[in-house]
Amino acid sequence: MLIAERRSLIIQELRENKKVVVSELSRKFDVSEETIRRDLDRLAEEGVAVKGYGGAVLKEQLGMELPFNVRYKMNPEGKMHIAGLAASRIMSGDYILLDASSTTVYLSRILVNKSLDKLTVITNSVENTVTLAPAPGFEIVVTGGTLNQQTMSLMGAKAIESITGHHVDKALLSCNGLDIERGLTEGNDEVARVKQAIIGAADKVILLADSNKFGRSSFSRVCELEKVDTLITDTKPSDEWAEKLTEFNIELIYPEIAGLDGQE
Repeated sequence: MLIAERRSLIIQELRENKKVVVSELSRKFDVSEETIRRDLDRLAEEGVAVKGYGGAVLKEQLGMELPFNVRYKMNPEGKMHIAGLAASRIMSGDYILLDASSTTVYLSRILVNKSLDKLTVITNSVENTVTLAPAPGFEIVVTGGTLNQQTMSLMGAKAIESITGHHVDKALLSCNGLDIERGLTEGNDEVARVKQAIIGAADKVILLADSNKFGRSSFSRVCELEKVDTLITDTKPSDEWAEKLTEFNIELIYPEIAGLDGQE
């Protein structure tokens, strides 16, 4: 197992259980306790965890945005499945908006190699901009705004002004939390406002949300669930979620239903 993969799995366990124990992780991954301590040291440096005696706890604040490099490593397999399904919905001649989520970067990595005659992409993501730049025939529109170096995104009034000044066919975005009652939520108001602008500028809203987002609710509300037209996720959601999505006439897509059976 690669170091990055092991740390990604440790992050997932932190998000699920709020804490981890060195001895348990050592047995689980069949590595020394010293190796696990180094992993936790790195996660502490990245602002994900707070080390304690014999383990670590999740450093989670409602308004905290995890660094991009941390988010990108979380559930990579699920995000790749989601990105592949999302890419199949993008056609030549489309005008699309991509948010600064890690999942849309997985999508950009597929789009840059997809045979499209023309695609216009508006994004506030530095990572998406760099990833899509080599694609021939793509027109990349980068929003203005203030660079958030932690999330590698352009934020603030100028970013919102740029987004609201356009009209696109499809917006593809993710969220920090997805709750049946509260809808889409984010870690802080600034991110939520940018995503509200993205949703408002699109004819069709496609939400890319891996299974870790379901049932979570963060500090700032983006919008109600009904604003979403299509939800693409990595595993089949619970019956409760499926019923609610049907009630709101939201198209649900995941690998099994798309005939991929969990495979690329």
